[in-house]
Amino acid sequence: MKKKVRKNFNFKSLENGFSLIEILVVLMIIGMLTAVVAINVLPSQDRARVDKAKADIRIMEQALELYRLDMFSYPTKQEGLKALIEKPSNNRFSDRYRQGGYIRRLELDPWGNDYQYERPGKNNSPFEIISFGADGQKGGEGLESDISNLD
Repeated sequence: MKKKVRKNFNFKSLENGFSLIEILVVLMIIGMLTAVVAINVLPSQDRARVDKAKADIRIMEQALELYRLDMFSYPTKQEGLKALIEKPSNNRFSDRYRQGGYIRRLELDPWGNDYQYERPGKNNSPFEIISFGADGQKGGEGLESDISNLD
């Protein structure tokens, strides 16, 4: 004769998933981690933009020096930085222009604006390359201050 085996059900094993409290605790932890990361990363992004603008200006400054060595003068204000990528038509030494130009392309500053070229520059310098900073306008303070090769 077979014995009937009675199965005991454990109701706790039937409760699958997470409670509402557990989900809220996890969401709170994720929110705090996101806030900490945002607080630490966003200022770094602003500093990185300023550093990139300074690096771009140094590259264009070196290209202008190479241009001057080949063409015997810096580009005029009318020719501007475009003279670094395209041969100026009105320069009497245009046959000396380097094939392929002096830089591959003119970059925008990290805030999406054109770099400005002044000839002559301030303080009796031969030229000045300027980024107007985050606000895109001359002057300003902090992130909105101008960045120049003469700073």
